[in-house]
Amino acid sequence: MTETQPVQWLAPGTQVDLSNCEREPIHVPGSIQPRGVLIAVSEPDLVVEQVSANLADVVGTAWETALGRPLAEVIGTVPAQAVARSAAAFGDLRERNPVELTLDLDGTPVPVDAILHRAVHGPAGATQHPGEGVGQAPTTSLVVELEPAFGPRPFSFPNTYQAVRSTIAELNRTTDLQALYDTTVEAVRSLTGFDRVMLYRYDADYNGEVVAEAQHGGLETFLGLHYPASDIPAQARALYEKNWIRLISEVPYTPAPIHPVDHPATGQPLDLTFSTLRSVSPIHVEYLLNMGVTASMSLSLLRDDKLWGLIACHHYSGPHAPPYATRAAAEFLGSTLSLRLVDRAAEEEVRRALRARSTLAWLTAATLDEERPLADALLGTPDLLDLVDADTVVVDLQGHTALRGAPLAPELHAAIAGWAADRAAEVAATDSLVADAAALAIPTDTVCGALVVPLPDGQYVLWARQEKIRTVDWGGDPTRKADVVVEGDEVRISPRKSFARWEETVRGRSEPWTQAELAEAKELRHNLLEALYARSRRVARAAETLQRSMLSEPPQPDHLQMAVRYVPAAREAEVGGDWYDVFVQPDGATMLVIGDVVGHDTEAAAVMGQLRGLLRGIAYDTGDGPAQVLRRLDHTAAGLQMDAMASVLVARLEQTSDEKGEGVTRLVWSNAGHLPPVVLTPEGSTELLDADQPDLLLGVQPALPRQQHEAVLARGSTVLLYTDGLVERRDQVFDDGITDLRRRLSALGDLPVHELVDALLGQLLPERAEDDVALLAVRMHQQDRPRPDR
Repeated sequence: MTETQPVQWLAPGTQVDLSNCEREPIHVPGSIQPRGVLIAVSEPDLVVEQVSANLADVVGTAWETALGRPLAEVIGTVPAQAVARSAAAFGDLRERNPVELTLDLDGTPVPVDAILHRAVHGPAGATQHPGEGVGQAPTTSLVVELEPAFGPRPFSFPNTYQAVRSTIAELNRTTDLQALYDTTVEAVRSLTGFDRVMLYRYDADYNGEVVAEAQHGGLETFLGLHYPASDIPAQARALYEKNWIRLISEVPYTPAPIHPVDHPATGQPLDLTFSTLRSVSPIHVEYLLNMGVTASMSLSLLRDDKLWGLIACHHYSGPHAPPYATRAAAEFLGSTLSLRLVDRAAEEEVRRALRARSTLAWLTAATLDEERPLADALLGTPDLLDLVDADTVVVDLQGHTALRGAPLAPELHAAIAGWAADRAAEVAATDSLVADAAALAIPTDTVCGALVVPLPDGQYVLWARQEKIRTVDWGGDPTRKADVVVEGDEVRISPRKSFARWEETVRGRSEPWTQAELAEAKELRHNLLEALYARSRRVARAAETLQRSMLSEPPQPDHLQMAVRYVPAAREAEVGGDWYDVFVQPDGATMLVIGDVVGHDTEAAAVMGQLRGLLRGIAYDTGDGPAQVLRRLDHTAAGLQMDAMASVLVARLEQTSDEKGEGVTRLVWSNAGHLPPVVLTPEGSTELLDADQPDLLLGVQPALPRQQHEAVLARGSTVLLYTDGLVERRDQVFDDGITDLRRRLSALGDLPVHELVDALLGQLLPERAEDDVALLAVRMHQQDRPRPDR
């Protein structure tokens, strides 16, 4: 429908595809359309440097005699002075076009429209566009294009507005998008006289659709037809963004070559990007002939300086050449339509943004109610479907899952959320899961498009859209973009010849997600991260309070000195699964417990609290030894389905007598995968109470029996129980850490037990602990302390 790729002659064996055409520099064709003539002159002396071969048709002077002569000698003194005045005036040349001239052709006055622009040639052979110069100063030519102005002039450029004023007023009154399109094409057809005028709109991939049409009524309609992006390759679209109007007044035509082909100063062909007479590719002429078109004009429609559509004009009854001023008026209408569409889009965007902002504000306020599950807060009134239109929305937050809209099986939305999380982006979106997430094998009749906001710890918000089956009517088979024609030993690419309505059914896609919807999903994600952080801090504070209430100061029996410490890891939530416990049994024995639940943060702290409570209940008023206590604890936790895994050491300190009848302390312990206790003797040596075959952690095999061990401790001995955070580092294994602990314990042995544990922590821990640390130290008195009077 518009300018396509140029003819390509290819050597035998060359791969034939559309990339051959897309590389063609169509802005330097080396020729013009013969409805006018082109003269390129130097400035400021206005000496002819290049000229089209058909110069004599308009000026009466052969091109060979024009080269190197002043412009005044070629077109006449008065016309040349008018050109010079226009070129010397301040501002854009386009604003003063056309310059109305009268030439003397063998004594006959000939009115012409002179259209001026400047072509900028880069240094050392690099052709450039105005404003694109790099390095050395570019060479500039003044390009003068002369079009005969046959018949009365309908209007001149300065009063263009008068010719289109009523149409512009109607466009300003119109609010309906289709009415804007229809008004414009009717006005352009009335103004230019083409048989058919169409408004051709691009999608994101530059496939085009005819969204409005005006014709004389005797033609088959093209309204609603789509055309593939290959009909207008990228270099043609780039030209339409620079030069907003292009006329082919006669199809076919014989191009008028430019002499010399290369500019004298640069050795490069003349850049005709801004030329009104620029010759078009032969393949495009063939394309138009295949459509039965005898004249064509296109007007660029821009949005943010990018091509979003064209007004395409076709004529079928012979040559058709609207004067420049008429074309300029049509271009003015196209620019007005573009501005109205930009204004309309901006208005729609503002309205949508306000609605979205209001909805986000309501949703954010709802998340501040920390007594309400976050998932429920997002699906109240308004809800997430008011923010982003979809068939289904699923929220999985803080252990709660909620759904609004069409049902979606849990395994499906979980699988889609997993796919989105793997993409490692703030939001993940697709309008075709079958294409972009084929491994999920999700049926298209269930869900087709998804927009997902992945959140920490596998949480997410997911919108889903169902398949939208639609029919697209193409102007010919879009898969057949060109034909390959073999002519003798050569091959050339020829445009397709069939433009009959070709129907395609598009399946496997939902309504696409817009950029505005993606932006709103990202903003929601930021708000949710803040809400999740605030709620997690509240939970963490509660867990910390609970944990510290359980990690209380131990009892102080008369025969023992005790000190306990807990140091949280350097992370946001200062809770974990490490714990200690000390309590006295009814028979006077002292129970010591040290443990570490696998995991961190509030979940581990909750499991720790449950295990601590169960162990106390099991051990307090029974005759069971530590091994039986651990076995019962393991069995109970499994029976209650606590899904707990932890290392635990339980020890019992009993006062007894040795063979001489002197009082001693016996330590009985059982170890479920925990680090072994360290004993500091009164002499300052250390002993590691390590079993040859340590028992498994709690939660691994609850039915297995557990071992029990005994040791007799001399008075003045100190028993140290600890968790792995004290001795393990990223750059240090347990064995080295325990060796270091024993060495430092020996050196600090003379300190009171409270000072001892503080000194150990100060020496063994870095500035911030990598893991939680629980520490329990018990020292047997050297002699019995007198009891206070009761």
